[in-house]
Amino acid sequence: MAKIKRGILGSFSGKIGPIVGGSWKGIPYIREVSQKIPKERSQAQIAIQQKMKFINRLLVPFHPYINVGFANNAVQKTEISAAFSLNYHSAFLGTYPNLIVDYSKLVLSVGTLPMIKNIIMELPDNKTIKLTWLKNNIKPASFDDQLILILYNQELHKTDGLIGGFKRTDEKCFFNFNPKFIDRPLQVYVSMASIDRKKVADSIYLGTL
Repeated sequence: MAKIKRGILGSFSGKIGPIVGGSWKGIPYIREVSQKIPKERSQAQIAIQQKMKFINRLLVPFHPYINVGFANNAVQKTEISAAFSLNYHSAFLGTYPNLIVDYSKLVLSVGTLPMIKNIIMELPDNKTIKLTWLKNNIKPASFDDQLILILYNQELHKTDGLIGGFKRTDEKCFFNFNPKFIDRPLQVYVSMASIDRKKVADSIYLGTL
């Protein structure tokens, strides 16, 4: 049974015959009830489905950072969907079953906040990453903008890092990462976010540690 909201001309939620109505992120919609008709998929369809699965799986450990980094790009879609769309053609190369990730092209945040400059990455010991930078105070940058640091290990398929804890004006950061990451290759990304998370910078890929 469906419920009509705001009278006969308003949206409705529920099922009326072959039609289903509802709302997603405040947007009313109607769709036809799906009919499960077995159909053999073409190789092209299989390749697209497998690429989508590959990308979705790769992005899972990045979700906490993407939720901040794409908050301003999630217009009528989720932050994860926005990141998926942006990275689909640029960071994920090849065709199924030979799919690869170009980590240098992976984007984890998008925005207009000025990014810190001249970032230098070091490994003072096997469990610590050190970053130094120039603060770059061009407006609308603020002294208390927060550092976003993301480390990813492909073998473990895990991330570690931080959102906040170091300000733009600190100009340096020491971070002791997950002990399981010791002596493993790490993909390193940085970005910045305003303290209220309403503004973010474009993420930067620093390379492999």
